[in-house]
Amino acid sequence: MIPSFFDPDRFDALYLPRHALVAEQATTIRRAGSLSKASEDKERVAVFGIDCQIGFTLPGASLAVPGAVGDMRRGASFILDNLSRITTLMFSLDTHRAFQVFHPAFWTDPKGDHPKPMSVITAADIKAGRWHAAEHNARMLQYCEALESTGRYVLTIWPFHTMLGAVDHALVPAIFEVALYHSLARQTQTLLVTKGEHPLTENYSVFEPEVKTLGDLNVGSFDSGLFEALMTHDRVYIWGEASSHCVAATLESLHDRILTTNPSFMERVFIIEDCMSPVPPVCDDTGTPIPGLDFPSIAKSRLQRLANAGMNIITSSDGLS
Repeated sequence: MIPSFFDPDRFDALYLPRHALVAEQATTIRRAGSLSKASEDKERVAVFGIDCQIGFTLPGASLAVPGAVGDMRRGASFILDNLSRITTLMFSLDTHRAFQVFHPAFWTDPKGDHPKPMSVITAADIKAGRWHAAEHNARMLQYCEALESTGRYVLTIWPFHTMLGAVDHALVPAIFEVALYHSLARQTQTLLVTKGEHPLTENYSVFEPEVKTLGDLNVGSFDSGLFEALMTHDRVYIWGEASSHCVAATLESLHDRILTTNPSFMERVFIIEDCMSPVPPVCDDTGTPIPGLDFPSIAKSRLQRLANAGMNIITSSDGLS
């Protein structure tokens, strides 16, 4: 069911979505009787794309992940190949503003300079006065201590990215067209979920921030509504960017909540491994990855743990068995 508007060579292109063309082709296939309404599916299938946004994909974007263009192409093909069986298509949108804990503007050194992207700020740095937060410095010390205690991350300063209102916040145009096609052909809404808006914490996971409380201040909670909506499906396919960060964290949140609710749901989760890529490693002056910042290795080990726990790892060519 590959529509004629679909061009595999346009996934690195920035362009205005061709709404009318996509709608015309979706209407044609629907009227041909090839597809039923998604609401009539006996087996409910969700496909959840994590942060399939311009800012993580298109060449030149501030946080473009190497390999992401190919991931988007394969993910879109997976959706089109299985259009008649995908009940719900979902996408998360990483959503930020200028002053957030992981952006350069949030921090200054004693000279008033901001940290460079991909630098690291630790609790020890704050205690020593090497970095000072624009606001809530004491709480940011608590934040770094809490983040480091998880053993998963240290505070990494990222380039400004996927800011609300900016072009790079949007879905990759070719992905948006495929999502619109599914929506109109199967007569169902595409679900969009924003994450990462609180300035004092980080949301790698779609479901929850890395740190939820700073002393007496609540900065986030687990999204039970999203979890429940997702698990009404018989199968849940997850892909997107980046495998070392937001995809892995989302899957780990899903894993932890499944364990405490219904462990049998673990087998409902499918990880489309060839539709995600890791953030490149941060290396020292010798080119050696810095411990804790070797993101490709981190992605591999995190996904393997999830597979060992009962989640299914597949490739896009496997389709829906």
